[in-house]
Amino acid sequence: MRRLGMPISDDTILRHLKRNASRVDDAPAARIIGIDDWSWRKSWRYGTIIVDLERRKVMDILEDRSVARWLKQHPSIEVVSRDRCGLYAQAAREGAPQASQVADRFHLIQNLRIAIEEQMSLSGRATGRALLPNEDIENDHGDRALQEQTPETPWRNQLRRAHRQSRKDVFETVHALSKECLTCSDIARRTGYGRRSITKWLTFETPPDRRRGALQPTSPLYFEAFLTQCWKDGNRRGRHLFHDIKRRGYTGSFSNLERLLATWRRAERPEADEDKVDAAPARIGLSDKAPDNVPVRDPQTGHLISPIVAATLCIKPRGALTINQARKVDALKQGSRTFTVLRSFAMRFRGIFRGRTSAKLGQWIDDAIHSGLAFVARFARVLRRNIDAICNAIDLPWSNGQAEGQINRLKTIKRACMAWRDQSCSGRE
Repeated sequence: MRRLGMPISDDTILRHLKRNASRVDDAPAARIIGIDDWSWRKSWRYGTIIVDLERRKVMDILEDRSVARWLKQHPSIEVVSRDRCGLYAQAAREGAPQASQVADRFHLIQNLRIAIEEQMSLSGRATGRALLPNEDIENDHGDRALQEQTPETPWRNQLRRAHRQSRKDVFETVHALSKECLTCSDIARRTGYGRRSITKWLTFETPPDRRRGALQPTSPLYFEAFLTQCWKDGNRRGRHLFHDIKRRGYTGSFSNLERLLATWRRAERPEADEDKVDAAPARIGLSDKAPDNVPVRDPQTGHLISPIVAATLCIKPRGALTINQARKVDALKQGSRTFTVLRSFAMRFRGIFRGRTSAKLGQWIDDAIHSGLAFVARFARVLRRNIDAICNAIDLPWSNGQAEGQINRLKTIKRACMAWRDQSCSGRE
């Protein structure tokens, strides 16, 4: 205890632990809980923290994300607050079917912001990321090759072309300014891009190819040779192929495999696909009006307003904007019809939550799906799949904020323990 900075005896600590344990046994069963995950090792192994939202304290910490068994052992649970992780939604349905699920409001707003950012990216993107060569635009492996093929596919292709053209324009602008004998710092101040990025771009005569990540067992393309052979042999049932590659070490999902197989099926009927692509704009409805083709510039600096900044401003109410931010919003409204429609949807969405009027959510979803904004429509369709939890998030006062706070506390303790361990090791040396 002395090494931990606790100048008390072992018996005192045990006495306090026993006293607290008896208090826990006497406490009534928890009714409303929040569930969230935390990392033992980031991107590698995750645990689950369970918080009693009424008493504002941690109930349990699990070694993994399997919470269905824990929920079955606590039949008193009435409300389960969670983020939008499908794993926790399924666990709550299995372990506590009597409980009402509540989606976290913060994550809902963040998901809407991401959808707006993707939609605004169709108008061009101010970025210095490397270019894909022409022949690789549609053949890039990994997630790009496995993206969901829906009527919004032409929008995805347009998004890639917009990104590619924007990067090309950035590259040419930087080299043109360099030929005018401007330094890297001057180019950075004039264009708004980072000095280090500009220095790197000036070392290339042509836009560099984009580096591809190594394939992992989470991707079906890792087993492309085996799948191709099975496909030629006539084995084209998704479930059969899924079990076959599972035995060979595949760790991804069935939906990823199905998206890859869907591209192969469409390749065998190109005529039908062309008809679908031609019909897609008619289904979208407003494709002749959106997206806008010209990115908007900041009226104060003259720099292009990136989709990230535009999306952040889009979901921010007018009263929370600074003077400079309000000017950007006004410029975006004047220069981008898409931004005006997106901001209208964002303010309506926020108003539904602030007004606690879940009855208006159905109409908002219908309007978003038929808006012609592909990524917002996709966000709305996902909301409809989990409509009960979304409505509970609007009507009930509970959220996952306490669980997030407890995770931050857990991280602080973890860092303090690691720092103490490093100090102890250095002291021994």
